Amino acid sequence: QVQLVESGGGLVQPGGSLRLSCAASGFTFDGVGIGWFRQAPGKVREGVSSISIGDGKTYYADSVKGRFRISRDHAKNTVYLQMDRLNPENTAVYYCAADFVDRIFAVVRGEATSKYLEAWGPGTQVTVSS
Repeated sequence: QVQLVESGGGLVQPGGSLRLSCAASGFTFDGVGIGWFRQAPGKVREGVSSISIGDGKTYYADSVKGRFRISRDHAKNTVYLQMDRLNPENTAVYYCAADFVDRIFAVVRGEATSKYLEAWGPGTQVTVSS
């Protein structure tokens, strides 16, 4: 059974950092991409970043470019999202999702629907506040 579990969320002050983790089980990483999404209260879910597990290719939404960094650890079947210089606008529930590389990248870019993605985690809350 495919399963994703996020962790690492919490309360952080503006300007601070958090590292989110997305632990995957029930499938191999071959040909798979992982995407990070977020949904703030009253807003539509949006794509944040994605990574191809095989070749490490990455994508970042303009709003996080230069502040967030996505990486993967094959041995641990885990993808990370390092978030630096956080601001209150980054407050949201953060989710990771998995699917084939082309599909996950298209969804994160907003070019395809997220409705049919293979797997989602339950989410982790990130709150940026003083």
